[in-house]
Amino acid sequence: MAAQTPVIQDIFRQYGPKYLQKFGAKIPAIHKKALWAIINCRSKNLGGEIWFCGKCKEYHYSYHSCQNRHCVVCQNDDATDWIAKCKGNLLPLTYFLATFTIPEPLRKLCRQNQKLFYNILFKASTDALKTLAKDEKYLGAEMGFIGILHSWTRAMMYHPHVHYLIPGGGISNDGNRVRFSHDDFLMHVKPLSIIFKAKFRDLLKQQEPDIFNKIQPATWKGPWVVHIKAVGDGAKALEYMGRYLFRVAISNNRIIKVEEGKVTFRYVDYKSGKSKIVNLDALEFIRRFLTHVLPHNFMKVRYYGFLAAASRKKLARLKKLLFADELNTVETPARQADVKILLCPLCGNQLTWIRSLPVGAEHDP
Repeated sequence: MAAQTPVIQDIFRQYGPKYLQKFGAKIPAIHKKALWAIINCRSKNLGGEIWFCGKCKEYHYSYHSCQNRHCVVCQNDDATDWIAKCKGNLLPLTYFLATFTIPEPLRKLCRQNQKLFYNILFKASTDALKTLAKDEKYLGAEMGFIGILHSWTRAMMYHPHVHYLIPGGGISNDGNRVRFSHDDFLMHVKPLSIIFKAKFRDLLKQQEPDIFNKIQPATWKGPWVVHIKAVGDGAKALEYMGRYLFRVAISNNRIIKVEEGKVTFRYVDYKSGKSKIVNLDALEFIRRFLTHVLPHNFMKVRYYGFLAAASRKKLARLKKLLFADELNTVETPARQADVKILLCPLCGNQLTWIRSLPVGAEHDP
């Protein structure tokens, strides 16, 4: 029953105590919590259960997982459920993927004040999208969209940005008809970038003037990166976004080796498409990983406009205007209650639960 310890968990178990010893006084509590969870996941420190195989007469032991959303061991299958649910709500429209990025001069402050900056990033970018969408020169309608925060590059560098999946259509400003975008154009990114930057600046100045005053004035003069591209019916873009929703900054299969205090991993460069190798000190590897731990109870995925939970009537109205009887409105089947069925790794026979193991207990039936 016991599986081989994941490589990333090995790194945390081997070098985590040294990381805490060196940086403990400076580590945010949420980082310490994630570090502890990853180190102790599926260990006796979390307790577990004993199972028995009636066929081969063997006992098997299963320790509990930590259920921390940043734990590589606990990367769960919820992405599949989320993607299936969202696909069930796709509309017969062209979809667009929009990306808003916090510029490099602000990233240090962002890293130090993540909850503040992430919330402003969501607010400023969604307000910018809504403002241009209602403009009759563009869509002239209320849009709906899904946003997901993403904070890392493939090399685990800090690069906070948010992706939005946007159907190219919405309910007209008068509420009586559907307005459609072009198949390859939603709105111009230059005015969108200007509005995004201005709203971000004003929100930060209003909410945290002391932090705002630390920012160089030139930061507000240069262009801010905003990108929009058409993505067809939205299905593939949903899968792309779903992978980030339930994924940590790096997976085990990208780790090449861990030796002499160094971690070597590979990644595919976004621009060149070529595989590259990174060799990091183990403590720097842990630091980069923990940089992407989200603030406590922070909502990484958010829904806006007619896709918001409070706007179901608007979504129903839009579907009706889009001839909902012609849509594929098959609902995603309700997820069945989880029933824990384990099979014997030796013979494949269904195991019988014996009893729970208390926290700290060793393997002993």
